[in-house]
Amino acid sequence: MIPLSVLDLSPVPQGSDAGASLRNSAELARHVELLGYKRFWMAEHHSMPGIASAATAVALAYVGAQTSTIRIGAGGIMLPNHAPLIIAEQFGTLEALYPGRVDLGLGRAPGTDQAAAYAMRRNFASDADQFPRDVVELIGYFRGENGRVRAIPGEGADVPVWILGSSLFGAQLAAMLGLPYAFASHFAPQMMMEAIRVYRERFEPSDQLDRPYVMLGFNAFVADTDEEAELLATSIQQAFVALRTGTPGQLPPPLRGYAEQLPLEARAMLRQALSCAAIGAPAKAARQLNDFVERTGADELMVTSQIFDHRARLRSYELLMEAVRQPEPALAK
Repeated sequence: MIPLSVLDLSPVPQGSDAGASLRNSAELARHVELLGYKRFWMAEHHSMPGIASAATAVALAYVGAQTSTIRIGAGGIMLPNHAPLIIAEQFGTLEALYPGRVDLGLGRAPGTDQAAAYAMRRNFASDADQFPRDVVELIGYFRGENGRVRAIPGEGADVPVWILGSSLFGAQLAAMLGLPYAFASHFAPQMMMEAIRVYRERFEPSDQLDRPYVMLGFNAFVADTDEEAELLATSIQQAFVALRTGTPGQLPPPLRGYAEQLPLEARAMLRQALSCAAIGAPAKAARQLNDFVERTGADELMVTSQIFDHRARLRSYELLMEAVRQPEPALAK
């Protein structure tokens, strides 16, 4: 079995608030640590009523204080929103607090709409090479290679850097720099197979990594029955439709028969957005996950479960791990 990790957006369900969501994230991290998941990553999003992890480094510090072995990290930090020095200091601080446990995934999208992106950055760099330069600059702070400007904490920190992406741009950059690559197949799977191919074919070994390493985003909604799991998945279906129509909100409760009420175009969008997913009872979910790994050759999966009920979300991660650990039935001789 390849390693399984967790991507948590710290969802804010309808009727709840950010404080409760962040406390739920910490409980989820403790839970999956005991279950044997490898990493617990949180994602940077802004101006999103249903996501509480905007201040990602702060949220990770809270999670790190309540766990002891699981790796914590960003999946990811949207680097165009920040000066590389600030991110080196933030993640250098996390590494100082939780040595040997911190990852840094970097993306070039803003993680929000244009208005919020402008509020953070004030201006937009038109240079397509700015993101690669920022990545190199950030790595330079960890290595103490940027002259008089030093990241303290950060300099000398062993913080593995990942490139995140949903297109060929990130795949090419990760390959050129010899960094591990995480593809956002949990919501934008269209170019997944081509991006994997480009990354593996063009990979150049580095001090951090001597061979390609691909982690893929994967949705999971696992319950005791297929029907219950399918109902749990209707919350993220509603959230996807709201996001695509420009009306993002808090995570809605499940709605039986939701997809059947939608126009054909919306149903097609959901089929594509959730094409990298396991939805069902444990045995069915394990088959779907294994089929996905066999098809993609992924080295690791980053599992995300946007489930309205927190207890059901904890249970989903538990059932998934139990299911994939079950040995294959022996073939009759």
